[in-house]
Amino acid sequence: MATLLVRWTTAVTMAESVGFLVPVAVGTTMVDRPWYVGLPALLGAGAVEGAVLGWAQSVVLRGVLPGVRGHRWVMLTSGAAVVAYLLGTASALTATTSGWMQVVLPILCGLLLVLSIGAAQWLELRHHVPHAASWAPVTAVAWLLALGAFLAIATPLWHEGQRLWVTVLIGVGAGLVMAFVQAALTGWWLVRLLSRPVEAARR
Repeated sequence: MATLLVRWTTAVTMAESVGFLVPVAVGTTMVDRPWYVGLPALLGAGAVEGAVLGWAQSVVLRGVLPGVRGHRWVMLTSGAAVVAYLLGTASALTATTSGWMQVVLPILCGLLLVLSIGAAQWLELRHHVPHAASWAPVTAVAWLLALGAFLAIATPLWHEGQRLWVTVLIGVGAGLVMAFVQAALTGWWLVRLLSRPVEAARR
């Protein structure tokens, strides 16, 4: 199981780091574009990031769970990534609201955002692993911590008037840390799930 953790963490960290380059590039080049241009580009970038992440995860998963349908895992992960970026954008737009909605809507969007990928992947994982329902909340916590790490690194270093290559470099570095955090935590939980006594998985 230690080998699985290393394989998962390595593959997922590399895949998420590479996949995240697409939203970073799109985000930095579309920052001054109208929303109707920038939003579709960002969602498309999110789909690519999710597909790369899902592909790497499915490759490792199929080594221990041959029944996992790789194409479905990739599609679910890619679709959930699009939803996550859409929720992230919606959360940012709620800053223009007032009253209780200004507090409740960002929290709701943020909760759904971190749950999106794990919940989508559960739809496939539940057919192969007992207690797979825990995958969604654990993955949510992993992404919450990963995004927190990204913001803690990138936010103080990004500033107005910065050279584009510096902005991208900071995003890449922070993205690498983000990728490692979520890969290590989800890998640790995957090992725990597979180490439990074998029983019939929920169909």
